[in-house]
Amino acid sequence: MPASSVPSSAVIRLGLAQCRLTVGDVTGNAEIVRLVARRAAAAEVGVLAFPEMTLTGYPPEDLVLRSSFVEASEAALVKLAADLAADGNGHLAVVVGYLRAGSGRRPQNAVAVLQNGTVLGSGAKFHLPNYGVFDEARYYEPADKATILRYGDVDIALTICEDLWQSGGPVAAAAEFGVGLVLCINGSPYERGKGAFRLGLCRSVAATVDAPVAYVNQVGGQDELVFDGASLVVGADGSLLAHAEQFAEELLVVDMTAHTHANRGTTNLLEQTAHTEGVLPINWINAEPADPPTSPAPIRLADQLDDLAEVYEALVVGTRDYVEKNGFSAVVIGLSGGIDSALTTTIAVDALGADRVHTVAMPSAYSSQHSLDDAAELARRQGTHHRVISIESMVEAYQKALQLSGLAEENLQARVRGTLLMALSNSEGPLVLTTGNKSELATGFSTLYGDSAGGFAPIKDIPKTLVWELSRWRNAQPGGPPIPENSISKEPSAELAPGQRDADRLPSYDLLDALLDDYVENDQGRDQLIAAGHDEALVDRTVRLVDLAEYKRRQNPPGPKVTPKAFGRDRRLPITNRWREG
Repeated sequence: MPASSVPSSAVIRLGLAQCRLTVGDVTGNAEIVRLVARRAAAAEVGVLAFPEMTLTGYPPEDLVLRSSFVEASEAALVKLAADLAADGNGHLAVVVGYLRAGSGRRPQNAVAVLQNGTVLGSGAKFHLPNYGVFDEARYYEPADKATILRYGDVDIALTICEDLWQSGGPVAAAAEFGVGLVLCINGSPYERGKGAFRLGLCRSVAATVDAPVAYVNQVGGQDELVFDGASLVVGADGSLLAHAEQFAEELLVVDMTAHTHANRGTTNLLEQTAHTEGVLPINWINAEPADPPTSPAPIRLADQLDDLAEVYEALVVGTRDYVEKNGFSAVVIGLSGGIDSALTTTIAVDALGADRVHTVAMPSAYSSQHSLDDAAELARRQGTHHRVISIESMVEAYQKALQLSGLAEENLQARVRGTLLMALSNSEGPLVLTTGNKSELATGFSTLYGDSAGGFAPIKDIPKTLVWELSRWRNAQPGGPPIPENSISKEPSAELAPGQRDADRLPSYDLLDALLDDYVENDQGRDQLIAAGHDEALVDRTVRLVDLAEYKRRQNPPGPKVTPKAFGRDRRLPITNRWREG
């Protein structure tokens, strides 16, 4: 057909499959693709895209170093193509992430297109992130070509996550060859405020390429990481065309009007090899276009959560998926009557339902009656399985043998509680949720093998001041306040000694959290911290506490990451370390 007779634009019905995947469950993840494909076919979708590393789950970490794992991924891809055809959905052009062998010793983070029972072709990720939680330069071989799917008269640039975040590479190739659409498959973890940044990024790429950008992201928890979905599509002019819900599985269907390759001033691109110096060559994949849809797809612009709702939902989803993906039927929490255990319990109940949450009050000789009452009232409001087990006689038995005093006596109480909770976990099966917050974790204000003992830590990346904010926010939601007001308003205390208060050992949490934000999140040194307005004595004291507590943090359980720099995957410092600020 002469170029002049080819339409200048075409409508593609695109499906973005925002899925909850599980690392290592290659068979289960492939089954999710088949189930979603059935819904997509019923919705007359033509191109159906799934997230990064769909078949293996993301991030698979050192599993990718095993040849057996790579081979399983590649075999599952071939089988999936055949299964889609057997299901009657072979006409769909299915874009799916998987793991494939590279040309050298390392595998590749790859994307493939499936149609009519076969793998039409595949490409790989070019930009490999190696910062924060990402170690992809350690694992993968980068692509040496950009991948473009020719879908009828429309050229679709296929990119993988970081390829969209970095200049050059696949985005530059997409602009050079005048594609009609950029399709990016993602495993992009949640961070507070990241949604607005992603939208701005997609708009920037759309302007660079002068074409719409479709962004599909996975959803759910994977160890410390939480994926928020929030898949979206922007037009070439930056307008928001579609947006999926956050933290929920969804098939986002959108009708895309894309320029055809004839209208972009290029001809015979399949054979074209010449390109601008420095721009990646093209790996072309051909797919058959679907028949036009019989009626327009409804416009989907899901409401997005506000800041505190977003953070809270990330904690709920991260907790739920850790418990369920690891096969636990219930959780158990030491409920002190204080704000940290109150928020942790509330998150657990919202994540799992009250019937799967067990709470235990463990009073010692120094526990106040109001704390016991607050714990009982929270359990009553939320319907948890609650019990009271006094630890006084257990502590006395240790004291009779050891005659401890001071900090050792205080820590003994916490360790007895930790042992008790782990015993309940061993005998009855629930996972122990720890209740420490980020401020405590930063300063070492916790007892190793005591309150830090457990399997998952829902609020470990939540500073104390944010614990209060989230608790007040949750109490303001419909259905009545789940947390007793006294747990929120009373002065914090570990209640391990007579009249003890957090303020006796730590500065005001308002001052402390601001300082910790600059030191931990922003990596400011002593002089910078003082120049930023922090009190010099407070800086010296706090920095020392943070530095000396590194060995404790290494032994804490995982918990959902919500800040830009969480302890563990993000912030990695040596334990044996003589560097001291100032």
